[in-house]
Amino acid sequence: MSRSLKKGPYVDEKLIKKAQKLKLGDETVIKTWARACTIAPAMVGFNFGVHNGKIHIPVFVTEDMVGHKLGEFSPTRKFIKHGGKIQKDLEKKAVGGK
Repeated sequence: MSRSLKKGPYVDEKLIKKAQKLKLGDETVIKTWARACTIAPAMVGFNFGVHNGKIHIPVFVTEDMVGHKLGEFSPTRKFIKHGGKIQKDLEKKAVGGK
C-alpha cells in the first residue's frame, strides 16, 4: 500500500544529512538499514550500503532511481536455480562431461 499524499514520501533525514556532508563523487559508502526510504534528488551520485538482512549491498544512486525505495536495489533472497537431477544432467552435457 502506498503512503498518503498528504504525508509525502518517507525520506530518512539522517541519510540526507550524511549525503550533504560528503562531496559529490565521493566513494564513501553510507551504511543504512532504512530500506523503506525513498530516494530523493539530493542522494544522486552517492554510494549507499543497503542492508539486506545479512550484509550491506553497495548501491550507487543515479537519476533514474529517484522516487524508488532503497530496498528495491538490495535483494533479500538469493536465487540458486530450478531443476533437480535433469538440470544436473543438462549442465554436465553442456560442460562436456558424461
